[in-house]
Amino acid sequence: MCSHDHDSSDVGLAGQSKLESFLFSCELSSKVPFYTFQGDEEEDLEHFLELRTVCLGEGAKEETNVVEVTAMNHQGKTISVPIANLHISCLPMVSLGEFELKAPVTIRLKAGTGPVSVSGLHLIASQVEDSDASDEDDDDDEEEEEEITPIKPAKKKQKM
Repeated sequence: MCSHDHDSSDVGLAGQSKLESFLFSCELSSKVPFYTFQGDEEEDLEHFLELRTVCLGEGAKEETNVVEVTAMNHQGKTISVPIANLHISCLPMVSLGEFELKAPVTIRLKAGTGPVSVSGLHLIASQVEDSDASDEDDDDDEEEEEEITPIKPAKKKQKM
C-alpha cells in the first residue's frame, strides 16, 4: 500500500529549479515485503524520496522488524543499508530526520512480519527556464522599487 497526497508546496531555488513536495507513505508486511519508489521518465524532472519516519503498525508482533533501503551511492553503485531495527516493546518508531535518496529506491522489510509504515516526502525537482525566472525577478524588483519611500530625518525642536 502506498499513498501520494498532493499537499504540495512550490519553492523556487535560486531561480534555477522548482521543487515540489508530496506526502509519501507505504506499509510493509509479510504479504507485501517491499516497495520500489520510481520517478517519472521525463528527462527534465528529478525524483527524490525524503524518508522521515519508520514505525510499527497496529497488530505488530513481539519480534524484531528490520527495514532496509536499496539505492545508488555517489559512485552509481546499488547498495543496501538497514535504516531501522524496530521492536514493539522497546523501539516502535524511528525518526530519520530528512533522509533523502534519489529514485529509484527500494524499501524492504528484511526481517519480521510488520506491519511497518514508512513515511516522508516525494520531492520533484524541475528546471525553470531562464526567461521565466528572469521575468519573475524583474516583476519583484519593480514592486520593491515602488514600495520603498525615502526616509527623511526628523526635524529637531529648537529651545526657546
